[in-house]
Amino acid sequence: MRLTLKVVPGSSRDQVVGRLGDAIKVRVSAPPEKGRANRAVASLLAAFFDLEPAAVRIVAGGAASRKIVELEGADPAAVSARIDSL
Repeated sequence: MRLTLKVVPGSSRDQVVGRLGDAIKVRVSAPPEKGRANRAVASLLAAFFDLEPAAVRIVAGGAASRKIVELEGADPAAVSARIDSL
């Protein structure tokens, strides 16, 4: 399953905020340098969706605030329900 994200690095805390248009807004405290924010996003999403860290992969937008991530083995209904609960 793939999700489109709007990532805000350098925030005060790590959090999945909710829907923002066609994307999911995510805040991470890591700075956008040397892949730190990308690693923080992957870690946050793995914990949020109860997945193994290796199951979350950024497939597009590695250097941009708008990213596409792939959640390997995630149940789309469960992912959607988890996002809707925010």
